[in-house]
Amino acid sequence: NTPSSPMYMRRALSSSRASGRALARRHFTTASSDDVIVVGAGFAGMYACHKFRSMGLSVRVFERGSSVGGTWYWNRYPGARCDLPSLEYSYSFDEALQQDWEWSEVYPSQEELERYANHVADRFDLRRSISFDTRVTSATYDPDACRWAVETDSGARAVASHLILATGNLSTPQLPDIPGVEGFAGRTFHTGLWPSDGVDFSGRRVGVIGTGSSGVQVIPQVARSASHLTVFQRTANYSIPARNAPLEPEAQAAHKARYGEIRQEALVTPFGIAKYGSPSVSAFEVSDEERQRTYEACWEMGGQAMLFAYNDLLKCADANETAARFVRQRIREKLVEPAVADLLVPTDHPIGAKRLCLDTDYYETYNRDNVTLVCVKQTPIRRIDPDGVSVGDERHPIDDLVLATGFDAMTGAARSIDIRNSDGLSLADEWESGPRSYLGLMVAGFPNMYLITGPQSPSVKSQMILASEHHVDIIAGIVQTMRAEGHRSVEAVAEAQEEWVGHANEVADATLYTKASTWYNGANVPGKPRVFMPYVGGVKAYREACEDVEHDGWRGFRFQH
Repeated sequence: NTPSSPMYMRRALSSSRASGRALARRHFTTASSDDVIVVGAGFAGMYACHKFRSMGLSVRVFERGSSVGGTWYWNRYPGARCDLPSLEYSYSFDEALQQDWEWSEVYPSQEELERYANHVADRFDLRRSISFDTRVTSATYDPDACRWAVETDSGARAVASHLILATGNLSTPQLPDIPGVEGFAGRTFHTGLWPSDGVDFSGRRVGVIGTGSSGVQVIPQVARSASHLTVFQRTANYSIPARNAPLEPEAQAAHKARYGEIRQEALVTPFGIAKYGSPSVSAFEVSDEERQRTYEACWEMGGQAMLFAYNDLLKCADANETAARFVRQRIREKLVEPAVADLLVPTDHPIGAKRLCLDTDYYETYNRDNVTLVCVKQTPIRRIDPDGVSVGDERHPIDDLVLATGFDAMTGAARSIDIRNSDGLSLADEWESGPRSYLGLMVAGFPNMYLITGPQSPSVKSQMILASEHHVDIIAGIVQTMRAEGHRSVEAVAEAQEEWVGHANEVADATLYTKASTWYNGANVPGKPRVFMPYVGGVKAYREACEDVEHDGWRGFRFQH
């Protein structure tokens, strides 16, 4: 099996399983011993490493990749770019860092974000604490020692008092379950496992499966070099022009002059992004003419601005439809063929209920002579042959296959590790009916194990680096309390967890997010429980809830000596 084959990719994603209960009492005589074990060296794991080392604790980080960066290490596909402004999608914990680093574009590319991650790792000497090319396969809690024992695929073993899962929300690629995919004779690439040396599609017939965020970014790039591109679309998604551009020095300097103030502004917004602010009026509190002008301005601004136009766009179906109708019309204006427009215009979900895509020339790509769009919603892909894709009775010959099929989001990475508590219960079994956590930080029954941007926290519905810093700081506060008061273990109280999960569900049910089948609720993974996972009450409300918990003596957490 070659590195570009589906079988190779499945093996790369597979995890080893251990017996569990027996491991709970096992003593690793050859294991290294640390205060903190961090799983993952993306932006969350790097900050956790820095934070806990600054507290005087010994830290061991395990990373399955060969370098730092997490999502931005693996997602190297052409066109890969963050959909949030570079000056905001960055660390805030060190003033000199945010002043020194110069961003080149409004929206950072994968290459620039990877350079940034490596700069941070070198600047704070993080690599000495990180074991690269090492995947954690199991973690088992010993209640007598109040420590976690970790095993890896490299044979390295470690024990620590605290286990932090910085495994990422979009880090476990979802491979399609399509008959024949294993037997495809050409090259196969998943956008989330892209080769580091790039791919040349010149003169090739390429098929892309998937038109979510990754597909929207990669499709225009592939179309420019492929002899022919066939796009297989199941669901049409809303996409807004990114309006990316070079970041002018004057604009960057002005932002940096107010960096502290802007960071504080972000904390009181719905999604932790200061650029768009917090909308204060309903779509129906203004005239039709004013609303039209607002949408025009948002469209010209690009990015996520459309969702911030009015405060009820994600709560009221009628308000949402005013924005959706505007965007659908703009999509049609970009397309030459009405039949193609009919396939690309979304009609089955509210705008913003799925992740809003940002693009550069996405819709215009379908006006090219070498691009064919195939809808597979009513007539699914029947099978993948060694040299083509069959949809119904029609066969599409292809040389290369690009899988833009997304991720087992938010829970996939943690569930792939055989994590067991002292009773032998695995986290995967605990979450069999859907993930449950307290504040997205801890899971009842799993002491001294912490999640960063876990389910029932804002996570993917916020600026992720901001959310990661917040969670690491909270965990650091818990650990500091344990050290100061002589506690050996901490865990979430089951009743507090149930109350928080109920609150998170109640908040989600009051929005339009639950009206779409999306990776937010696991709909993209066959057999995954349909549970809406992010907390969508807003960054401001969530941070206030966390502060209230801390000020009330860490209410909902049980400490033990």
